[in-house]
Amino acid sequence: MADDFRITVEFQEESSIFHFGRSLRERDFEKELREQLGDGVVMTHDGSHVFLYASTPEQARAAEQAVRQVLEHQQLDAEVSPVLRWHPVEERWEDLSVPLPETSEEVAAEHERQEDEEAEDSRARGYAEWEVRVDLPTHRDAVELAERLEAEGISPLVRRWKYLLIGTATDDDARALAERIRAEVPEGADVKAEPSAAVGWEATGNNPFSVFGGFGPGPG
Repeated sequence: MADDFRITVEFQEESSIFHFGRSLRERDFEKELREQLGDGVVMTHDGSHVFLYASTPEQARAAEQAVRQVLEHQQLDAEVSPVLRWHPVEERWEDLSVPLPETSEEVAAEHERQEDEEAEDSRARGYAEWEVRVDLPTHRDAVELAERLEAEGISPLVRRWKYLLIGTATDDDARALAERIRAEVPEGADVKAEPSAAVGWEATGNNPFSVFGGFGPGPG
């Protein structure tokens, strides 16, 4: 299975992206560079950022070289990142020089860092980044479960009709709480651990119309 590698190109002027993309596709690169690029470099853009994804470090470096050639030829002002590798345990892009975890101890340490960062993000934002969503068979079931969880000090918790939404700081916390609740709810209940709707609001600026609101600010 191929690893994921990426370089990022940040333009000063978003309007430059069209000319950059067309030139990158049409430019006749040297034979050696074309061979290194091979097939399957995927290019996307978001605002003033262009992202190029590759399956190997060699392909990513070739893409970086091609990008710099086009920028110089077109005299475009942009900043090019070093080659980055996706770390699936920590769920973040790291410099290629940072090795992937190999031993169980290294995997556990990277996962712990990811959990600590999620918890810190939740504290900094002032709302839960993860949530457990529970769809109960009846309104009575929802009331009883909400009262039981609140008596145990579990919060933040919101109940609307037969739905419960419980905020957590991390993915692990959400999954553990969801697993526990699944063992306690009546047959027919649906329990899911998922990112908070509040994160969706912040990322997109739009209310995603979830079943009911999340644990954070709606769009301003």
